[in-house]
Amino acid sequence: MGAYDDEEHERRERKNSSVDASFDDDRTDYHGSVDYDSDDSTEELLETFKEIQSD
Repeated sequence: MGAYDDEEHERRERKNSSVDASFDDDRTDYHGSVDYDSDDSTEELLETFKEIQSD
């Protein structure tokens, strides 16, 4: 392992403490539809959910 580098540590701290939020400016528009096909009743779905949680 190398020697401790105080300047490198400070550089990394400055890099990690800055936030670049410029990527939030571009929003993507999505077009289309979503269909759900489920013949299960609400009770059956809740029972399945409880089984999944218990695992």
